[in-house]
Amino acid sequence: MSKKVFVSGCYDILHGGHVQFFEQAKALGDHLTVCFAGDASLKKHKRPRPSLPQEHKQNLIAALRMVDEVVIGDDLEAPHGLDFRQHFLRIKPQLLVVTEDDKYESVKKDLCAQVGAQYVVLPKTLEYEKISTSDIVDRLKAPYSCPLRVDFAGGWLDVPRLSRPNAYIVNCAISPLVTLDSWPYNTGAGLGGSAAHALLNGKCGVASELDLGVGWQDPAVISQTGLCVWRSGNRPELDFKTQGDFLRGRLALLWTGRSHTTYEFTDMKRDLSLIEAAGVAARQAVMPGQESVEKLADAINMSYKVQLDEGMQALESHGALAQKYCGGGFGGYALYLFKTPEERTSFVQSQGSGKDQALAVEPWCQV
Repeated sequence: MSKKVFVSGCYDILHGGHVQFFEQAKALGDHLTVCFAGDASLKKHKRPRPSLPQEHKQNLIAALRMVDEVVIGDDLEAPHGLDFRQHFLRIKPQLLVVTEDDKYESVKKDLCAQVGAQYVVLPKTLEYEKISTSDIVDRLKAPYSCPLRVDFAGGWLDVPRLSRPNAYIVNCAISPLVTLDSWPYNTGAGLGGSAAHALLNGKCGVASELDLGVGWQDPAVISQTGLCVWRSGNRPELDFKTQGDFLRGRLALLWTGRSHTTYEFTDMKRDLSLIEAAGVAARQAVMPGQESVEKLADAINMSYKVQLDEGMQALESHGALAQKYCGGGFGGYALYLFKTPEERTSFVQSQGSGKDQALAVEPWCQV
């Protein structure tokens, strides 16, 4: 008499973790039945639209060498997590095998008791990088490329515990764009690279940054794109944005020769009132119809004064209207704002163009 093993799950997007689980389950007996959630069950309990029609999933799973039988979970009247109930009572397996993160242990153990089946928990082990169905969906939705960002004023007021009412953060998405395979900037740059990396991998950049104890401005502007003004607060709230065309040909970055990590500086003592004033001034400078390179330069220089007061090394002006360290400073890239495109071109040529020298960058807005 064969020893029958039963497993169940959504298996909405079949991946290597599922295959290895099936192999481990089959090794415990002689006959493996796999039940996957049917379309109606998925719609009721998991997501409104299955990734594949159930007939396709049935054929894919049936083609696996270790699977002896495939059934569709369609018992919608059973308790949640038991859409396979009728199949289980009919087959009467000796083993019900689950993974260690199964959410329905109590109801499944009760079902096992009805037929005298053993409830077996297997650890989630994989010889290569683990991935979930949700991870796959996130990767499919992730963009191929995205911008990084420069911050003009108001930085640190996007950190929830440092936020202030009626204060603003002003920043701008920039090109060249980055991809997971092409990254024309140094790392530790102060340009929001960690947020961009999260976005390109299909993750929520805001959550990633807040988990690090820093602010949300990087993922907010990288996802939004454009020249943005944000309200200070616990979560991103866009005040307004423009394409930032008045800054084209006027922005450049200069590598300082050392990287930085923002979260190391979050709790340093700094002049938050001057940061707030710089944010208000920058907002006025980029207001649609009132754009002023000179007024934005004033706001950037206010931000730079805060950085100098924190103890950052003074930057050479290189004839720019304004300069400041990007992000938390103490390294990374320095941002320069020039009055004319010709002055920007002369600066980049004098420093040598490249990620270890100077880079010309432009506002980038996805319409």
